[in-house]
Amino acid sequence: MKIAIAQLNPTIGDLTGNAQQILTATYQANDEGVRLLLTTELSLCGYPPRDLLMQPSFVEAIASTLYQLAQDLPPQVAVLVGMVEANGRSLQDGGKPLFNSTALLEGGKVQQIFHKRLLPTYDVFDEDRYFEPGLQSNSFTLDGVRIGVTICEDLWNDEEFWGKRNYTANPIADLASQGVDFIVNLSASPYSMGKQRLRESMLQHGSKRYRQPIIYANQVGGNDDLIFDGSSVAFNRQGEMVGRAKAFGEDLVVLEFDSAQADLQTGVIASQPENDDAEIWSALVLGVRDYVRKCGFSKVVIGLSGGIDSSLVAAIATAALGSANVLGILMPSPYSSDHSISDALELAHNLGIQTHTLPIGKLMHTYDETFADLFAGTEFGIAEENIQSRIRGNLLMAISNKFGYLLLSTGNKSEMAVGYCTLYGDMNGGLAAIADVPKTRVYSICKWLNEGMKDEDGRRSKGMKDEDGRRGEG
Repeated sequence: MKIAIAQLNPTIGDLTGNAQQILTATYQANDEGVRLLLTTELSLCGYPPRDLLMQPSFVEAIASTLYQLAQDLPPQVAVLVGMVEANGRSLQDGGKPLFNSTALLEGGKVQQIFHKRLLPTYDVFDEDRYFEPGLQSNSFTLDGVRIGVTICEDLWNDEEFWGKRNYTANPIADLASQGVDFIVNLSASPYSMGKQRLRESMLQHGSKRYRQPIIYANQVGGNDDLIFDGSSVAFNRQGEMVGRAKAFGEDLVVLEFDSAQADLQTGVIASQPENDDAEIWSALVLGVRDYVRKCGFSKVVIGLSGGIDSSLVAAIATAALGSANVLGILMPSPYSSDHSISDALELAHNLGIQTHTLPIGKLMHTYDETFADLFAGTEFGIAEENIQSRIRGNLLMAISNKFGYLLLSTGNKSEMAVGYCTLYGDMNGGLAAIADVPKTRVYSICKWLNEGMKDEDGRRSKGMKDEDGRRGEG
């Protein structure tokens, strides 16, 4: 039996577009002789849909889209689709209104629906707000092969691996005891640095402990504040990796289950980013690209100071969107050094992006005149210093409003943590591209870029300098 993982990038709420992605992947899999296609958690509506789930019309639209998709799919392929299902007993029993579910589509019909058993409520997750947990193990039989079905968190409760249990049930152990031939998992696991290594260790442990092949399908793409890295992966019953999808990109991975050996055969194993800097870079590029695209923008604007933070953001934006879609704004003041201007222009030249210069000296002088009487007799301090940042923030927002460009703010996590930023000034923007990247990591990524990383247009992303304008470690 050939099984394929459709590692897709859904847009939250775009039921028609997401269904078309699934349909396209299914026809591609059909051309390769695939019998079973896996999509990811809530693949039909996108993850996380959050309070869209509070709208009854949205839940109804998911159901109608699912049934139409079932009719449109090629009959030779069975497809597992992530979706939500209404909990008909919730009003009487005081339960939650929905289930986080997976539907088995085959032969033009919805054949079975399986419910997620373990609902995370930690970190970025709040599934207990919407969903009722499933109470039964999930499996189905296809061409004589019995397949266990799990959804994301259902895999993350092996007390032997973690040293404890967070839930009373262990769906993997339950399915193994029931004698399934292999286990699939439809997931939407958000990215964090090094998380793929943890996932693979956990999956390897589970496949070896329970002597169960495990196929893990993970969502890819950026959805607002979350990035999903894909890297779907499969292990055979010996705990050996037999397949892996690419990181930070859509993919279709085909695997073979040998019924005689009751195991998965080795297929394509995509490589992972070379190091943590490469991994974070890929995540940031994907996050910016998808935020811009899914919010309906096509171009971005960035304030370029000549410093390393704005330089990194400009490089990320260029890799994500192409140089033609990035505008850099230089806003020198009387306090700006010559090298800060020349550094910003050199960076823009290296990246191939357009720039425009808006000097702010006259605006600062006007503010000084306006406050002359009120501020008389006081010492020059943070209030006057912040005016520079707020002037720049207003200019950038005016450009964003005028031309419909998304403003990217450039503050890093270290600055945000200690308050080294100005409200209504350098914090302005629709997306803070490196707000979760500490300053030390900013330098590290820029050093890696300077050592040879090329962006999607093939240009070397060199020219990163430190805040003093020196060609530095970054």
